[in-house]
Amino acid sequence: MVKYGRLKTAANIDPSWIDAPAEELISARLGRPVLILNDADAAGLAELTYGAGVGSEGTVLLLTIGTGIGSALFVDGRLVPNTEFGHLEFHCRGAETLLSGAARERRGLGWKAWARQFSEFLAALELYVSPDLIILGGGVSKVMGKYEKHLRCRAPIVPARLLNTAGIVGAAMAGANAAARRGDDGAAVDRDML
Repeated sequence: MVKYGRLKTAANIDPSWIDAPAEELISARLGRPVLILNDADAAGLAELTYGAGVGSEGTVLLLTIGTGIGSALFVDGRLVPNTEFGHLEFHCRGAETLLSGAARERRGLGWKAWARQFSEFLAALELYVSPDLIILGGGVSKVMGKYEKHLRCRAPIVPARLLNTAGIVGAAMAGANAAARRGDDGAAVDRDML
């Protein structure tokens, strides 16, 4: 989770980053302005601009499924930052500890068994945010054909078109937009661009 240039959580990175002024530290080291954002938020920006979410209306939920479960939520094309749905409680644990791609492998689940459990998680997310479209990204999006028929959800589910590159594309987009808004004067980043 990223707020005002600081990392607020550290689920899959070293805990020493919590509350660190990451933007400021990295900017000082590189000698240029830097913008940081949540990786799933970056992937979502890319998918709504160039990928599976182009032209989507209403509520769009992107889930990145790999080492953990990242999430990006958009309402009428506008990002709701830092949703972190992978940390919601699922069967008395954080969802990503049972349902991420890494957890599926660690638990020795086949795709059918994993998809059935993941469908339960999707049902909870539908109750919370009622998405009009769900985009699955991250490592498991590359093999969606192995489990797609076992997923159960009211909302349409599609794979991310940009696959694992969505986060990189979205980060580049956000950085370019921030630079364009900042202009040549090096003023602070306008976070309303997200």
